[in-house]
Amino acid sequence: MESKIKWGVVGPGKIARKFASDLQLVKDAILTGVGSRSLQRAQEFADEFEVPHVFGTYEELFQSPEVDVLYIATPHNFHKDLAIGAMENGKHVLCEKPLGISKAEVEEMVAASKRNNVFLMEAMWSRFNPTIQKVKQMIDDEELGELCYLHADFAFYALDRDEDSRLLNPELASGSVLDIGIYPIFLAYLLLGMPDKILATSNFHPNGTELQTSMIFDYDRAQAVLYSGLTSRSSMIAEVSCTKGELLLNSRWHEANGYRLVKEGEEQEVPMPLTGIGYYYEILEVNKCLKEEKIESDLWSHQNSLNLSELLDTVREKCGITFPFET
Repeated sequence: MESKIKWGVVGPGKIARKFASDLQLVKDAILTGVGSRSLQRAQEFADEFEVPHVFGTYEELFQSPEVDVLYIATPHNFHKDLAIGAMENGKHVLCEKPLGISKAEVEEMVAASKRNNVFLMEAMWSRFNPTIQKVKQMIDDEELGELCYLHADFAFYALDRDEDSRLLNPELASGSVLDIGIYPIFLAYLLLGMPDKILATSNFHPNGTELQTSMIFDYDRAQAVLYSGLTSRSSMIAEVSCTKGELLLNSRWHEANGYRLVKEGEEQEVPMPLTGIGYYYEILEVNKCLKEEKIESDLWSHQNSLNLSELLDTVREKCGITFPFET
């Protein structure tokens, strides 16, 4: 019988619970460890998902022989140090997005992956979503002609959260852009590449947290209109408009379960049901890469994460989005 890849979770919060539920659906994966700064939180997670090895520090988890690969699901500002710490101990890493707060952080993380010859991937799970993979293939093959216009947004109401929460606390790299704006930016990058010019503007909370940001990515023959916000909901139907038709990714598009194809006045609904919540597909990719002894994915490479972090840096610079811990 084929041995299972042993996963550990760093930071047993809400996102980690979603991830763990999908991990249970992957036949060649098993969740064997969990680590937290709070042993009680780690134990509660372990009880919920039947995890045998529980650690009250991250370092103990990093050093454990009971895990092969770690899923890092802490707030953004801890990603770099935790990922590098894990890799320095020989662990493979799937790290929640954004991989780092800045391109400089991502460069450090990529260097650690290469130095230790271990796998590193940003958990840009939408890249592995079957609907998004299909849409990218159709655009690349120019099935609908040339892509000229893209619209994508991601927004929900978060102003009722505590100001110490991950979304509203500047010390935790708060705001919409890094947390959810990364998704529309990712889609534009995936389908259109690096833009020639970026226009962007933000509104802010009294404590300095960026609350909503509008962006235009300008290309030679196309434009992408993007938005992220914490002040209200949005439709989250992504529109991919080409010279000979358009594709509409079902809401919420970053976890789409199908799309609508509009061509020559006719509309076709194409359902593509998901297995699990959607994290399932990135787990399959990581396991595949580990079996092939790769240190990066061909579908979402180190360079892809570096490019995405560069786009985030540019948007932040244009909008004046900074965090207190940045020098």
